[in-house]
Order: sequence, then C-alpha cells, then structure tokens
Amino acid sequence: MKVVLLKDVKNVGKKNDTKIIADGFAINSLIPQGLAELATPKAIARIELVKKQEEDEKKIKENLLVKNLKSIHDVEVEFITEANEKGHLFAGIHKDEIAKIVKEKTEVDILPEFIILEKPIKEIGTHVIDIKVQGKQAAFKLVIKAQ
Repeated sequence: MKVVLLKDVKNVGKKNDTKIIADGFAINSLIPQGLAELATPKAIARIELVKKQEEDEKKIKENLLVKNLKSIHDVEVEFITEANEKGHLFAGIHKDEIAKIVKEKTEVDILPEFIILEKPIKEIGTHVIDIKVQGKQAAFKLVIKAQ
C-alpha cells in the first residue's frame, strides 16, 4: 500500500515521504494513529506543495543568514545552565539548542545544519562555534556558565 507519512516514523521514513508499506501495517497501525494517509493524487500534490514551500523558506533563511554572518562573527553569546561542581553539564547542548540560544540573544536565525559541531557541548566555559553557509564561514563564542 502506498502512503504519505504525516510524521517521522522510525524504521519507515521521514515526514512527507511517500512509501510503499505492508497493507496490514498501514491499515492497523499508521493510519489510525495519524502517522500516515493513503497516497491519493490529491495527498501527493499537497505534500509536493509543502515540500516546495519548506525548500523556499529554507533558501530564504540561508540567504538571510549569509547577509547576517558579519553581524554574528566574533560575538559572545552567554548561556546559563545547570552543571555539577566539576563543571560538567547535566545535559549536553546540541546544534538545535545553540541555534535557539543565538536567535534569542542576537536575533539572527541560524538553521542547526549550518552549525559545525563535532559533538554536543558538555562542559562550562567558552566554546568557539563555527557556522558555514554557502561556502562562507563565521565563528562566535558561546560562553556557558553554571547556574
């Protein structure tokens, strides 16, 4: 059965993907839970429109970020979070959280995929975060302090 996924489904696919899956799985699990719908021509056309809109929005954000790279270069962004007495954070800080912090503090909207981060940040201190968009690069300092 051909279905359009309405949400990310582990081991099946991502939101807005069109997949061919077993009839029983679709009828008994995915469709009743609101995770998928039948891939009718109308549903496929709607999904294609949504994908195009998301792609256009991403391009706009990307172009805007390229223009704002100079404004964020060498900026120091402070973030206060919980840490133990040794300076280790209770929860690592990921790309998504860094993008959210930067947007709150500097009003520059960075998509997480443009942030270069080898692993989540798990210690207090000053960390240099690199951003790379369309071949252009900038860096800012993320200062993490214990609460």
